[in-house]
Amino acid sequence: MHLQGIFNRLLDVRFLLDDLQELKPTMFCGVPRVYDRICTDIASRVSSGGVLRKTLFQYAYNYKLANLEKGLPQEKVALLLDKLVFNKIKQALGGRVRIMLSGAAPLPGLLRNFLGSPAAALYHKDMALLIAVLESVPELGYDALSSVPRGEICLRGKTLFSGYHKWQDLTDEVLIDGRFHTGDIGERQPNGAMKVIDRKKNIFKLSQVEYVAVESIESKYLQCPLITLIWVYGNSFESFLVAVVVPERKALEDWAAEHHLTDDYKSLCQNMKARKYILDELNSMGPKQQLRGFELLKAVHLEPNPFDIERDLMTPTFKLKRPQLLKYYKDRVEKLYSEAKGGKV
Repeated sequence: MHLQGIFNRLLDVRFLLDDLQELKPTMFCGVPRVYDRICTDIASRVSSGGVLRKTLFQYAYNYKLANLEKGLPQEKVALLLDKLVFNKIKQALGGRVRIMLSGAAPLPGLLRNFLGSPAAALYHKDMALLIAVLESVPELGYDALSSVPRGEICLRGKTLFSGYHKWQDLTDEVLIDGRFHTGDIGERQPNGAMKVIDRKKNIFKLSQVEYVAVESIESKYLQCPLITLIWVYGNSFESFLVAVVVPERKALEDWAAEHHLTDDYKSLCQNMKARKYILDELNSMGPKQQLRGFELLKAVHLEPNPFDIERDLMTPTFKLKRPQLLKYYKDRVEKLYSEAKGGKV
């Protein structure tokens, strides 16, 4: 396989569990979207095993989670259930994983529970002088001096990097008075730990002057098992949001079969009934995910091809390149707004 093809394969999370079977890693580092894909695939495999298997897994999961929340050590919580149930999940990850680390974005609560208790930071004796402080972000309602301190995480200490290579303007933007402004919104926990809950960057105002933290919204929509990727867009000239969505292929094809639609996957992505189905399912998550009215979607475009590096739509760490996405889908976004105002999908 060509080197570029191998690289693209590694970046395509659809093949993640298959690759883990071959690579059998002992340490796993990923961003939340990668872990979301793992959980979705595992949940799909459990569900496909029938009602009994699904019921047993749910019982084992609830039992172990409850005991972990009581503070019982991982290795003593549920030895029998580990052998009967969770060892199969361990094997799905290659069988040798000892440490799983997440970074670059907030890890949703459901994923934290499923994966266990992830490390907020790793410490070494030479890192003792690294200090984290919170800075208020009033436009997003985060107050570093409130009873539950929330704000942008700023770091100071001798282990910080000196700046971005040959990128002085960006260095000056994030390194201010010796502090590295991470762009992450943190919440100080009662035990002193720091929990990442949002991102300061990638926020914008809608025409009614409502602030939208788009990464937080996207992470909530990604809990929907019908999609694998989503880019949410809005601007200060419009009062609502639209999105480009990459559907979960099998889920969409299963829905089509149930509704006697014979379209292939690419054609389904253009089917108005399929678009409305995905839109309705995403918006039905609103109350569950505590989304506000203006954070719901008014129209979606279904994209059959995942966002990728070749089209410059995504970084190697699976972050969306928003300016590039807007340029690439500019005509589609304009059509989505036109359709939504006209009462279509």
